[in-house]
Amino acid sequence: MVELTLPKNSRMVTGKTWPKPEGATNTKKVQVYRWNPDDGKNPRLDTYYVDLDNCGPMVLDALIKIKTDIDPTLTFRRSCREGICGSCAMNIDGVNTLACISGLDEAKGDIKIYPLPHMPVVKDLIPDLTHFYAQHASIMPWLETKTNAPAKEWKQSIEDREKLDGRYECIMCACCSTSCPSYWWNSDRYLGPAALLAAHRWIVDSRDEATGERLDDLEDPFKLYRCHTIMNCAKTCPKGLNPAKAIAEIKHMMVERIV
Repeated sequence: MVELTLPKNSRMVTGKTWPKPEGATNTKKVQVYRWNPDDGKNPRLDTYYVDLDNCGPMVLDALIKIKTDIDPTLTFRRSCREGICGSCAMNIDGVNTLACISGLDEAKGDIKIYPLPHMPVVKDLIPDLTHFYAQHASIMPWLETKTNAPAKEWKQSIEDREKLDGRYECIMCACCSTSCPSYWWNSDRYLGPAALLAAHRWIVDSRDEATGERLDDLEDPFKLYRCHTIMNCAKTCPKGLNPAKAIAEIKHMMVERIV
C-alpha cells in the first residue's frame, strides 16, 4: 500500500499517456506520480513507454531516459547511481528503495513509481526531507568527548569497532522511516528508524563520552518507544540494515540503567 501526503483538497487523477517510441518492439510501461505545486492542478499518474533496447538496466536509467528523450518536465533526485548517496530513494511498485539499484527486469509487468510515502512532496518524485534531517541532527551525530584530544587519534579496539557494523553504513535515504507506520502516525515526535539507528551507532561507540546524555535525551514516551517492532524498516532498507534491532538494543540499555 502506498500512502502519500497529498496537497489539501486534492485527489489523484489520470494523467497524460505518452506514445510508444517509434519502431520499438521491447518496451516497458512506466507510470510516474506527477505533481507541480505551481500549476494548481491535482496530482496525477503519467504513463510512459521506455524502449528497453535503448535504455540502461535500472529504474533510474528509465527515469533519466524519460526526462532526456520524452518529458523534460519530470523531476526527481539522483546523484551517485551506485546505491551510496541515497538521493534517488522512491517508492517503486509499493516498495521504498533506490531507483539506481532496482532493475527494470525485476518488475514482472508495468512499473508504478511514487515519491517516498507520507512525506510532503516538493515536486513529482521529490519529497521534502527537512523534518527528517532535523531529527537526525537532534541525536548529535558526531563524536562527543570531554577529555583532551589525543596527540594523533582516538584509538579503538577491533572488537569495539565491530560494534559499529550494521550502523554506520546507513546512507540516510529515508526508505526505512517512510515505511514505518509508527512514523506515519507520530513523525512529529517519534524519531523514526533512521535517526534511532544513527543514535545507537554513537551510543555504542567506545570513543564517545556522552552515552548517558544520549540515553537521557531518548528517555521519552515518543522519541524511542513509539517503535512497535513492525520490521518494515529492516525489510525495506536498501543496504540490508536492521534499524529495529538497534532500537531494541537501545531499549535494553534503558532497562539496564534502571536495574
